[in-house]
Amino acid sequence: MSGAIMTNQSATSVASTLPAQSDSPAAFGTGFTAGTGHAPKHVAFIVDGNRRWANAHQVPLEEGHRRGAENICRALEWCEAAGVQITTWWLLSTDNLNRSPGELHKLVDIIGGLVRTLAASRRWRIRHLGDIDVLPTRLATEVQAAVESSCDIRGPQVNLAIGYSGRADIVAAVRSLALKAAAVHGAGLPVEVTERQIAEALSTRGQPDPDLVIRTSGEHRLSGFMAWQTSLSELHFCPALWPDFRRSHLEFALTDYARRMRRFGT
Repeated sequence: MSGAIMTNQSATSVASTLPAQSDSPAAFGTGFTAGTGHAPKHVAFIVDGNRRWANAHQVPLEEGHRRGAENICRALEWCEAAGVQITTWWLLSTDNLNRSPGELHKLVDIIGGLVRTLAASRRWRIRHLGDIDVLPTRLATEVQAAVESSCDIRGPQVNLAIGYSGRADIVAAVRSLALKAAAVHGAGLPVEVTERQIAEALSTRGQPDPDLVIRTSGEHRLSGFMAWQTSLSELHFCPALWPDFRRSHLEFALTDYARRMRRFGT
């Protein structure tokens, strides 16, 4: 697949929605206040519904994806104000790579603009989740550049799941353990494989698992997203299509999360 070329229109549109940085988060609405200790440390988003939004508004699919990218910029500001330290955004699954060339080209174009905008802001430390080798060359280069240029930032961390599959993440982790064992012992997997070993071999190694997963568009499934990491996560399904997701929706999700009793089997 050839790399997509970023259009000026998409880049300008996404960049113009990035809010100015706030020195100290204020009260986060009436039902949830940042700094109370109830905020999840890690929130993962399945940003679903861009195409349905476009169809409902009788506009090209590209416009739905562009509005979705703009909303990620706003939602990052809301999450930071709420005290969320890590956010993960599923922007492109491996299955999405099977979409029509025309739609995929424009979608990759918009994702590239979003990646560059986030990196240029110098507000977040960016990490890529997924298989960089399945991405168009230009997008892969942009993602790698964003990760490298933001590695010294001490602010909130943003995981961009691009070319990501939860099952593939687990397979890659097990494969890496097998290769290490073969290099050391001349055999396949070690006799004992622990959960900790697998967790440390996943793309999210070194990070806490998501406390909360938010999926928009009314779908009630995870579609394989972070299959290992979300086993104990709280789930929140929002009926709004992603471009229509507002700060009030996030506040509702965080308030609902704060009311839940996480027992972890005890």
